[in-house]
Amino acid sequence: MNQSAAKSLKRSIPPFRADQVGSLLRTTAIKTAREQRAAGSISAEQLREIENEEIRRIVDKQKEIGLQAVTDGEFRRAWWHFDFLENLDGVEGYEPENGIQFHGVQTKAHSIKVTGKVDFSNHPMLEDYKFLHGLAGSHTAKMTIPSPNMLYYRGKIETPLYEDKEVFFHDLAEAYKKAIRAFYDAGCRYLQLDDTSWAAFFTEESRDKLRAEGKDPEAMLELSAKMVNEAIAGRPADMAITMHICRGNFRSTWTSSGGYDAAAETIFGGLNLDGLFLEFDDERSGGFEPLRYVNRPDLQVVLGLITSKFGELENPDTIKRRIDEASRYAGLEQLCLSPQCGFASTEEGNLVAEEQQWAKLRHVVEIAADVWK
Repeated sequence: MNQSAAKSLKRSIPPFRADQVGSLLRTTAIKTAREQRAAGSISAEQLREIENEEIRRIVDKQKEIGLQAVTDGEFRRAWWHFDFLENLDGVEGYEPENGIQFHGVQTKAHSIKVTGKVDFSNHPMLEDYKFLHGLAGSHTAKMTIPSPNMLYYRGKIETPLYEDKEVFFHDLAEAYKKAIRAFYDAGCRYLQLDDTSWAAFFTEESRDKLRAEGKDPEAMLELSAKMVNEAIAGRPADMAITMHICRGNFRSTWTSSGGYDAAAETIFGGLNLDGLFLEFDDERSGGFEPLRYVNRPDLQVVLGLITSKFGELENPDTIKRRIDEASRYAGLEQLCLSPQCGFASTEEGNLVAEEQQWAKLRHVVEIAADVWK
């Protein structure tokens, strides 16, 4: 293992050497309560109390395992992105004809549309964060929200207000700046933006799809970076903002493939983030060579080497060898370890048992403790 920069191997600020993406398998109590609420047999207040109790339990479990960052598992959400986005001003949820197509399976039908001026006010997830913050104690409460790119790539714009897309991009960035400030004021010092849109740039096939839609892949790549950078511009200096780049995660399946090579200069050199959570759990993610474009000593790269899609534990020596390989392109002091994604990007969850989920997270902590001594 490359130990050339041993002085910063332990981290007290996020992202942490042993970290997690965010979502956790919904417990039986949560699933049952959501079904009861949908059927009208319990009230919204009763559902929230059940959610509160289950979140208390899983936060305690995360602490017990040894994670420094704790999340609420996204237990109050059905989707990793839609729940947040449709609670922005000017955005609504709706049911399209079809769901999102994954490898061999399709999600339930749901999507979002922009029907008015996009803004951030009275968002319900502020209260969700405050509850988590109150449980964190000496640990760091981590909040996860979709990247602003997801409203552009997933949302249908159905208002004449945004015939000029530049007006839309401006309002979207301003809404996210307000969101970041509101979460900060609520105590948040660790915010993660989740983003699946980058996978559109990873293969020539996916770039050809953009071209077929009349879009310029290079211009779209530049726009994706611009939207993120403008959304986080002016953030408080003591607030860490990271991004998780995903290729799809639903019922242990995926939507996209391809390494980071074609977008590496933008991802590693053009985003003003504090950390990047990157999938590296199988061959679909390519090799570590793109890490050579990391050009800032303060950028942390969180290697998603432990899969959340299957329950079997990886050989720890194999993971350590892969970390060593990655450290040839970005120094060990700039690397961290996590699962490649959450365990339940939607409420259905991956095909993993809860005990296996906790074993995976414990595996991350134990391997990281050995590597970053």
